[in-house]
Amino acid sequence: MEEKSILNKFTTVQFLNFVLGFLGLQFAWQMRIILSGPVTESLGASPFLYGLIWLAGPFTGMVVQPIVGALSDKTVSPFGRRKPYLLGGALLASLALWIFPNSANVSDFLRNITGINLPPLTALLIAAIMIWIIDACVNVAQGPYRALVPDVVPEEQYSIANSYISLAIGLGSVIAAGTAPFLKWAFGYQMSITAQFIMAALAFTLAMTWTCITIKEHQSKKENIKEVAVADIVEPTFWDSLKNFFAMSPEVSKICIMQFFTWIGTMCMMIFFTQYAVHTIYCVPDLTTVDEFSKQTFSQAVLTGTNFSSVCFAIFNLVCFLVAIPIGVLSAKYTNKKVHIISLVTMILAYLGMFFAKQPKAVAVLMGVAGIGWASICALPFAMLSQFIKKGTEGSVMGIFNIFIAGPQVFVCTLVAWLISKCSFAMGSDYINYHWEYAFLIGAVCLAIAAVVAKMVKEKV
Repeated sequence: MEEKSILNKFTTVQFLNFVLGFLGLQFAWQMRIILSGPVTESLGASPFLYGLIWLAGPFTGMVVQPIVGALSDKTVSPFGRRKPYLLGGALLASLALWIFPNSANVSDFLRNITGINLPPLTALLIAAIMIWIIDACVNVAQGPYRALVPDVVPEEQYSIANSYISLAIGLGSVIAAGTAPFLKWAFGYQMSITAQFIMAALAFTLAMTWTCITIKEHQSKKENIKEVAVADIVEPTFWDSLKNFFAMSPEVSKICIMQFFTWIGTMCMMIFFTQYAVHTIYCVPDLTTVDEFSKQTFSQAVLTGTNFSSVCFAIFNLVCFLVAIPIGVLSAKYTNKKVHIISLVTMILAYLGMFFAKQPKAVAVLMGVAGIGWASICALPFAMLSQFIKKGTEGSVMGIFNIFIAGPQVFVCTLVAWLISKCSFAMGSDYINYHWEYAFLIGAVCLAIAAVVAKMVKEKV
């Protein structure tokens, strides 16, 4: 009898315990995205340098998750296969989250105890290292976390389990983005950036600890898993795992192609939306080469556009949170593929609307519509893939699958950014601007390709 058949169905409470750690993970990740720019800019990072630092996410995702996934498949410990990576990643990431906004203080401390006159950019180097550690540790936890679904959840509940993860992603993002503004609005208290990073570190550690305590991991029998050295796992695994990954089923390749184009489309919005809000919706020209007087002239419009972007992302993630469970229920009834295609179509329509829209209220509504697609993207592709995973390979499979999430991010922040930089236009006689809305057109096309490929996937019934 297969091990899956003896797993008990999860209750609502068990699902909430299961995804609380992912909420903490998303809390930390969202805080890194929102606030890492101001920190590195204050330490002297140019936009180009920050772009290089930002690439930590996709590169560590492509390298770390496949290796850690393979390691977690073959790990035998009193705590389980996945839990050492979940808790270890959370603890190390939380330490880096605390150090990151204090990079200047750490640099001063090193200068004082060594007596060496360190270079001016030492603090920025420390911050960059912390960003890479945060991203690497988030990936250390994320891959094995996804692999826990087929480990501990009955197969008939895969879609709902991944929908609960989608719910945690949406809720974690809303709380992370909204806590400081809410405290300012309700109590007149402005949290410092350092305090917000410490809050993220505590949320990540405490939430992941709770999940590790409350979820019982069902390991395969020890005679079926050999304890091997790290070198024995890493050396033969990646290419063998990659070959085995695509040998699982012809449908796996289709799911990977679908995921690749899906994430090009998704990152076109996530990376460029704030610039779109500031420069396209609020008509602020490009300020990179203008004089100080011009920057001061448009400073209020920049602030208004940035705040509007934060509100839109909160709406986007709130809708994701609200529809995550309904999407899981509908997919269980009508299949993952059908629900995912419809969700992608809603996101395509939202993107096309934002390509033409000029009014902030309309854009805010369209971002809410796009949140439906985001809820599906966070859940159903993983549920579709889970149907083809062989027992004992969950970690390596999810790690390799992450390549088709991380890879598109590199594509977007390089080639799509380059294309937008070539599409400038004059604003009067003194300023220029860029067609940031083109990101939504590119994104809509890629999401449409993803929907077509999804239609060709043959799911297990």
